[in-house]
Amino acid sequence: MKLDPISIEILGNKLTAIAEEMCLTLQRTGRTLYVKETADFCCALVGLDGKFFAYPRALGVSGFVGLDCSTTIAAVGPLEPGDVILTNDPYRSRGLATHLPDLQVIEPYFHERRIVGYGWGFLHASDVGGKVPSSISPTNHEIFQEGLQIPPLKIMRAGRLNEDVALLFRANSRTPDANMGDLKAMLGALATGRERVAQTLGQHDATAFLDAQSDLVEYAAMRARAVLRQVPAGTYRFTDYLDDEAGAGLPVRIALAVTLADGNITLDFTGSDPQVAAAINIPSHGLPHAWLTLRILALVATLDKSVPINAGLLAPVSVVAPAGSVVNPLPGAAVGVRHAAAVRVNDVLNGVLGQALPELMPAASGGTIIPVVVAEPSRHGHGQNVQVVEPMVGGTGARRGFDGADGRDSSISNLSNNPVETVEAETGVEIVRYGLRPDSAGAGQWRGGSGQEIRFRILQDDSSVLARGMERLRFRPWGAQGGGPGAPARLVLQRPGESARELGKIDLLPVAAGDEILIQTPGGGGWGDPFARLPEAVLADVRRGLLSVDAARRDYGVALRADQGELGLDQAATDALRAQPRGTPSRFGTERDAWERVFPAALLDRFNDALFAQPPAARARKRRQAFGAVLGGLPEGFPRALASEPALVQAAAHFEREVQACSVPAMPADA
Repeated sequence: MKLDPISIEILGNKLTAIAEEMCLTLQRTGRTLYVKETADFCCALVGLDGKFFAYPRALGVSGFVGLDCSTTIAAVGPLEPGDVILTNDPYRSRGLATHLPDLQVIEPYFHERRIVGYGWGFLHASDVGGKVPSSISPTNHEIFQEGLQIPPLKIMRAGRLNEDVALLFRANSRTPDANMGDLKAMLGALATGRERVAQTLGQHDATAFLDAQSDLVEYAAMRARAVLRQVPAGTYRFTDYLDDEAGAGLPVRIALAVTLADGNITLDFTGSDPQVAAAINIPSHGLPHAWLTLRILALVATLDKSVPINAGLLAPVSVVAPAGSVVNPLPGAAVGVRHAAAVRVNDVLNGVLGQALPELMPAASGGTIIPVVVAEPSRHGHGQNVQVVEPMVGGTGARRGFDGADGRDSSISNLSNNPVETVEAETGVEIVRYGLRPDSAGAGQWRGGSGQEIRFRILQDDSSVLARGMERLRFRPWGAQGGGPGAPARLVLQRPGESARELGKIDLLPVAAGDEILIQTPGGGGWGDPFARLPEAVLADVRRGLLSVDAARRDYGVALRADQGELGLDQAATDALRAQPRGTPSRFGTERDAWERVFPAALLDRFNDALFAQPPAARARKRRQAFGAVLGGLPEGFPRALASEPALVQAAAHFEREVQACSVPAMPADA
């Protein structure tokens, strides 16, 4: 390192403050709820290598520390003062953007006629075209359905707006005015960064500023490796599942082997399923991408709370992600709901690290992030109003000594909830209930965090509701060390004069005035034996409305009784309940247990090896054929629908034959 420790500390704090002031500028001048309330945005300072060397600690989206701007910068050629690059293209930006609504802007910062760094900002735009309002549909099967693709280009040239690009941008959105308002807020944030960098250069000098870029990253890398050396060396494996491809089809498997050695960590996703014809693929380009590594960042920042937040945190991380897999799709794949798969990657990392650090790592979080969006006729007589109602999440997983956090998510989401008053002021929606979901937390000595539930009433005809990213309806958030799984997610439609209908996942749901939507998210998994939980803690949860009396008895062996109008503990009955013999509770839930009876991990590894030996175009078809043949002998709706023991045994044998057949090389045509 070139700078002394005091200079590094001073410059590190100054530069982080610049990134945070850029974020504040963006949030305070943004147009949409995505920016003003949900806080789906961020800003940072970028080094000459294209990596972030100063990133906010507590503003905006925290997980994008490891993104790389270099491909986007190189794509536009020479830059001059006042230029600003715009892109949203996940493939041409090499993963800087990860779906089309995420607009990325980059401005070069000059000093004495040379570039000394860059400002970066991103935000989630309300709509960039595509087949549905808000642009994101899980059923898209190629990126061309997802909206306007903007390759890296100059939205500003020498300080002047590129009107041709702005016109094209506006013409391809259902919400052009809102988009332009948010884009101008990003330009304002970049201007704030430019002014503050100029002040810093005046206080120090260009040499110190450039040295700080490399020194801060090197320093963060050194401290990250020191944390990872605390994790026992070895190779650990874990798998988890997305419910299906997009509300239909087969579950999608994510497999991971993690190897730790001397402060370095390798994430190997070999065994994960091939990319799917749905919008849940993660465009990682096989890099240590933010969507594949966030749990590592969280681990380092948890064990070293003052570590600098910059690209150096990922220096110890390497990734193996087979090309054409769900975590590294080939160009053209749909990626709009990539966050659903990223949440599951986070759960898999949690499961792997939980083997190495069982006393530290939590059980699975709720495992779903659902930006609930309403699209309705504009109040101004033309166009549409497309707004996020709430970014719904589940509860966090419990860990040793601590219950999970209720109604919050510890995976990839740090989005803020929207105030009910603001939602009702800016949309034709009435919030009937928004709170915690009873009986949703995974049982344990330390219980999982409770999920959320929201019930809202539509006030305008000709509206639509989208709830992209719904997951954990089939495979529940798992528990740890004897803890139980959280409750699965639910979505229910109640129309006036009709019975309530359980819908499960939706894409674009047409609704009318008077319709009510209920969405319930999963709770986090529990940690430890539920019968070891203090009865007084169970009683407290019942009194708070988080747990029913029946669930207290069934899941915790705690009996309660009414005493002068108030619930109290029945100690004798509790002792009797807890003394009864009982089986070992399922960590994953009966659904996953049944699935893995038929499709065990070792056979799935072999099957995916065989699939990846096939041409990419054939993989999905062969996978559907093999699974379809096996599932045809099981009840419809399996694994949520129960199957008999003989049926499970027969299906497992059938799958083994399918794997064997797929593994045999095809005979040459002239044989």
